Amino acid sequence: MNKGDLVINTMWAWMGALGVSKQTGIVSPAYGVYSPHPNAPFDSGFYDYLYRSNPYVMEMTRFSRGIWSSRLRLYPDVFLSMAVPVPPLEEQRVIANFLDRETARIDTLIEEQQRLIEMLRERRRSVITTAIPPRANLGSGADKLGRTARIGNGSTPRRENREYWDGGNIPWLNSSVVNQGRVGSAAECVTATALVECHLPIVPRGSILVGLTGQGKTRGMATILDLEATVNQHLAYITPDQGRWDPDYLMWLLTGTYDDLRRISEENGSTKGGLTCEALKQLRVTVPPIDEQRRLASHLAEQTAKIDTLIAETERFIELSTERRSALITAAVTGQIDVQEAV
Repeated sequence: MNKGDLVINTMWAWMGALGVSKQTGIVSPAYGVYSPHPNAPFDSGFYDYLYRSNPYVMEMTRFSRGIWSSRLRLYPDVFLSMAVPVPPLEEQRVIANFLDRETARIDTLIEEQQRLIEMLRERRRSVITTAIPPRANLGSGADKLGRTARIGNGSTPRRENREYWDGGNIPWLNSSVVNQGRVGSAAECVTATALVECHLPIVPRGSILVGLTGQGKTRGMATILDLEATVNQHLAYITPDQGRWDPDYLMWLLTGTYDDLRRISEENGSTKGGLTCEALKQLRVTVPPIDEQRRLASHLAEQTAKIDTLIAETERFIELSTERRSALITAAVTGQIDVQEAV
């Protein structure tokens, strides 16, 4: 592969996995390398934009061959038979230079908004940890969580036994739900037979769910359950003593304890890291008066909702900017806009 060659992943061309190489190197057999003719009017920057534009990605999808959409392949002979516009070389360069400038501006704006999101998320964490008493300052009133809540986890019924799944109406949750603020629905359900034979617990609404495993952010994250459900082995349920805990406050407390839970999970000797129900039972926490818990929970819900709204608005701005970037490239390489006038 030489600098300026067009490199296409045969299996993923339909996903836009291609580009013009900016350096000389070696590629695996999964890639096709296409070198322009020496005297051909070929500006690498222009064709890099052209072949990754939406119309041409769609065209590559149409020309790709395969039974399954995820296994489509764009073979060299088919790619070389595809029609492609060849504007004058100078026009190609003007378009490429225009897109370099405009996409750089959009990319800078997106990066700024991404940094803003990180700042907002850090602010959100600070709001929670400021309101929740730090575990480092636990006083004599601290107690083990297992003494004030019922803690356990579930299992995953065998998929091949359809009696556990077909026609099921009992919500069954996995650890991905901890990425939700509150859990009000389930993607999968199991049957009453699965509940009995697989020793699945019935977890009441108002329980807190905590991710037990995972290499990403999932492990140690907490959410609150708004429906009766059961859970798999990677998800702990914490059903609080209603006389001691406001469920929403306990959820915020565990959210504020995230860093501690991650540290605890990494101290158990596992190379992958993992929390256990026993570790959660032994977790020492302070139990404020119920009225104070409710006040703090209400305060945190209000403050984090404001921040979450700002995060959502910023994410939407990034989404629109990304769409504008894609639309601008398509319009420029297909001649829908006169870049000379836009300069």
